[in-house]
Parts: sequence; C-alpha cells; structure tokens
Amino acid sequence: MSHAHTNLRRVPVQQRSADRLARILDAGAALLDETGYEQLSTRAVADRAGVPIGSVYRFFPNKRALVDALAERNLEVFAERVVAGLEAVPEREWRPAIDVVLDAYLAMKRSVAGFALVDFGPPVPAAGPLDEEANRRVADRLAELLSGHLGQGRDGDVSDAALRRTVLVCVQAADALLQLAFRSDPSGDPDLIAETRLLLQAYLARVLG
Repeated sequence: MSHAHTNLRRVPVQQRSADRLARILDAGAALLDETGYEQLSTRAVADRAGVPIGSVYRFFPNKRALVDALAERNLEVFAERVVAGLEAVPEREWRPAIDVVLDAYLAMKRSVAGFALVDFGPPVPAAGPLDEEANRRVADRLAELLSGHLGQGRDGDVSDAALRRTVLVCVQAADALLQLAFRSDPSGDPDLIAETRLLLQAYLARVLG
C-alpha cells in the first residue's frame, strides 16, 4: 500500500495534475542542491517547474510543506528499491538483506537530486541532531519490508515490537555514521561506510544469531 501524498493540500486525481506535482517536486529537489534550504523559495520552484505560482500553493502552503512532501517521496522511492532488491534475497537471509537496504540508501544519496540535504526528513544543520521522527518512520517502514528476512514469522522468532526496536537501532546508528561519512567525502567516505556495514552486521548477528 502506498504511503505517499499524506500531507498535500490537494491530492492529485488526474494524471495531468500528478505530472505537475512531480515537476514541482523535481524542481524543488534540484534547487535544494543548487541553493540550499534557506534560499529555497516557492517562486523559484514555480519558475523552475514552469508552472504558475498558484499551482505550487494548490499543493503546498509553504516551502517546508514542499520539502516534507519531497522527503515522503524519497521514502517511497527508497522502499521501492529495497523491495526490488529483496526479490533476489531468500527469506531469513538477513545479511544480504541489510546490504540491499544500505546499498539502496547509498545509491540515492549519490544520485537523487536534493537527497543529500533532504533524505527522509527536513534538513538539519550539518552538525545538528539526528531527525528522530524521520528515523522512526524509516524504521517502521523497513520493519514491514524486512520482517521475513529478520526472523519474524509464524514461529515467533522475533516479536513485532522487538523487530521494530532492532531496526530503529540500526537506522539511528547508520544515520549518524553515514552523516559523518558524507560530511567527510561528498561521495561517502568508503572506510566509514565499510565500518557502518560491519557495525550493522555485528549488531544483528548478536540480536538474531
């Protein structure tokens, strides 16, 4: 079930309206890379998207709402990539499943417009706190997608609450380390990324056996 479009003023019904919304979000993402969040404006987004300013306000009351929708779209794309990657991973094989998740995130971090500043939550200062609310949303979504691979099933190996807690620990730890990796190197410090992968594997090996 799609989780998208939960915070729009108006949800697009016709394809033409959906295409316009996509152009607005694409424009906002590109401008985030060029100007940053503080300099972003709804007027600049409208101009870049080639739509009247009223079209932007039809969906979003302000730029924060637009960025929130962009983060929501990013989570949808991330989930789709994870699902596609998991199709090649046998159930209960959690190690390659975690690699799928991490690799999907890294690929988006390096290639998706605006993702370096706004991944799954609003932008924070470079040295600011982790976005706990966004990380909980990501963890809940990943717990749904990974339940078969992380030992949740009819046998009750891992309870739903324990699974969500385990995934949340992984998301919080990876978020902190990957923020550091991409502050150190725009493409992601390879040594820090490797250490992140090892940390996740070691933690899950202790929890899941």
